[in-house]
Amino acid sequence: MTTVAILALPDRRVWQLVRLAQAALVLVVGYAVVTTNATLVVNAAIPLAITALPALVRRVYGHRTGAGLALWISTAALLHAVGALGPYTMFGWYDSLTHTVSATLVAGAGYAIVDAIDRSGTSVDLPGEFRVVFILLFVLAFGVLWEIAEFASAGLASLVGGEAVLAQYGTDDIVFDLVYNALGAVLVALWGTGYFDGVSALLRRSADD
Repeated sequence: MTTVAILALPDRRVWQLVRLAQAALVLVVGYAVVTTNATLVVNAAIPLAITALPALVRRVYGHRTGAGLALWISTAALLHAVGALGPYTMFGWYDSLTHTVSATLVAGAGYAIVDAIDRSGTSVDLPGEFRVVFILLFVLAFGVLWEIAEFASAGLASLVGGEAVLAQYGTDDIVFDLVYNALGAVLVALWGTGYFDGVSALLRRSADD
């Protein structure tokens, strides 16, 4: 019901929620700087930068990102930054929630790519079943790369000292992460592709230029 209520809000209200999420991220970055927590700085500053993507795309390509998608991006970014404050280690379900939400965005990117390819010319015709499989494999491949990055971060931290930027909690955590990544991919493949039609159109225009 909460999600439906948010989606029913006027765009102006949704954009206000986006700005609120960005303000919260700025506070987390400020806290990380004041406490000289370099790991938290990275885990909050990068998500904050990601929330600026809609504004960057609008400036560079003249494409206005939908308010719903912008809020989606900001929510995923805020969940990760807040998780780095402690919830990742305090609540087992929090990591699963964050992975699912983040995976939906990766799945949306995968859909936009395959849809742009499908609509780029009459010589390409990709059936719906292939799109679903592509989105799932795209998300799982990204998830594997993310897990490798976590291992690399832990290895680097052990060599140079300090705390790993990306936390790794063992093989069980990897399995659960990939399961929830797959869940996010399925959710988008079945019900959320419409939010990324604008991204697909942008990719087609960029390819044609």
